[in-house]
Amino acid sequence: MSKNLKNISTVAGATVVSRVLGLVREIAITAVFGTGALASAYTSAFTLPNLFRRLLGEGALTAAFVPTLAHELEHRQRPAAFALVNKVISWLLLVTCGVVALAMLSLFGISAGLQTSGGVQSVSDTVQRWVLGADLAVILFPYMIVVCLAAAFSAACQVLGRFTEPAWSPVWLNLAILASLGLGGWWAWGDRERMHLLCAGVLTGGFLQMAVPAWVLWQEGWRPAFDLRSDDRVREIARLMGPTVIGSAVYLVNMAVSRFLGLSLNESAAMVLNLATRVMELPIGIFTAAIATVVFPLIARHAAKSDWVQLGADYHKGLRLVLVINVPAGVGLALLSEPVTRLLFERGAFTAGDTRIMTPILAACALGLPFLSFTTVALRGFYALKDTVTPVRAAMLSFVVNVVGSILLMRWFSTMGLALAGNLAVLAQGWYLQRKLAQRLPALGFAPVLPSLGKILLASLLMGVAVWGGAWALGRVTLPARLHDVLVVSALIPLAVAVYAGLLWLLKIEGREELAGLLRRVRDRKT
Repeated sequence: MSKNLKNISTVAGATVVSRVLGLVREIAITAVFGTGALASAYTSAFTLPNLFRRLLGEGALTAAFVPTLAHELEHRQRPAAFALVNKVISWLLLVTCGVVALAMLSLFGISAGLQTSGGVQSVSDTVQRWVLGADLAVILFPYMIVVCLAAAFSAACQVLGRFTEPAWSPVWLNLAILASLGLGGWWAWGDRERMHLLCAGVLTGGFLQMAVPAWVLWQEGWRPAFDLRSDDRVREIARLMGPTVIGSAVYLVNMAVSRFLGLSLNESAAMVLNLATRVMELPIGIFTAAIATVVFPLIARHAAKSDWVQLGADYHKGLRLVLVINVPAGVGLALLSEPVTRLLFERGAFTAGDTRIMTPILAACALGLPFLSFTTVALRGFYALKDTVTPVRAAMLSFVVNVVGSILLMRWFSTMGLALAGNLAVLAQGWYLQRKLAQRLPALGFAPVLPSLGKILLASLLMGVAVWGGAWALGRVTLPARLHDVLVVSALIPLAVAVYAGLLWLLKIEGREELAGLLRRVRDRKT
């Protein structure tokens, strides 16, 4: 147990560092490039290799590779496990190189075709942004190769009990990007040259993400070999990846659709949506992912024993926890979206005008935070039941809602319409998942959570009133703008937490006794 807790704390600590560095990275990018056409083109271009990375690498491959490799290690020892690693990375290298070559040729052709259809200067601003995005995507697509291999190496390290190095993998990417931005600023190049240096930083970071876990495997006794021979284990991994790839594809295509519609809409939309997503990733990446990570194995064990009553109880605890955290987080972030945006991003090329554009987008995205967190836990319910088909159907519904909603709403609300469409898509996905769960197992119905949800909504509403009142009062104080924002954020967030926690305690939120017992045990240990 102590070893597991140590591994969990290692991964959680590295995740916090990675998320914070990722936010710092976006702050630095906006300080250098603002939210103009060049920054939006970079964001859209980087979405493409990231989409394929998650399809072929981190999500689907890890889910299929880890149990298969663990079985091989348990029954046939390390030589057979390392042989499977070589087969997987050989096939992965072949597939990713093919995808990257095809994508680069296609993007190069699109860019050349647009530029020769009358010259870039004579076409619309939208077409120019697409040309710029295609040019940057050609440079960035090789990142997919190294980061997919990094996912395979990291998964193998985890099976061998080496968690520290893979957990820090995203940190190397963020540090490489920050170093490239610093180098570009030091040499004071033009924006185009700085952007190319930023792309070089992405590729360098991707190489480090691959090289570090590969070096760990080398220390464990692995030696690389190119091996395309197929066997039952390779075919099993391919079979297990299928449904996960489809489900992930729909979610990631959703993200890509929003970015590229934004690129067509105006020069700042894609970058602003990306920044809002990055801010939201802090509560999602730290709290929701941690809760889902703990709940998933619990409900999976209950499902294996057909203990539906306990499965429902732990599933409802997971839902209650994510709602307890993310409903007030969404309300608070929406109310404080302007000072948060100004404090985090308004410097360098990111101007007060950019803050005015981003503030309502961040507020809209923040209100979707509870739906996204709810969906994360609901998906674990299906995975525990070994149902990978229903999540694919839910993802397809989400995709249709997002595309139709984006096309309709962007006409009336511009970039805000894209954010609202994303919220509607996640809401539809979560509703569908929960409805199907309840139909399959009545013990997983949403009714047991409703009393808690009512208390959470009431406490969040009253907390929001307190935050609004505090912001109004602080607004009457004459202070320098930066000091005012620091004071608002540093004073109102603790106030919001205290008010919300006190209200939940007074409302006797479910699980209060368990928390009180935990606090008593912690106090007794200290004494």
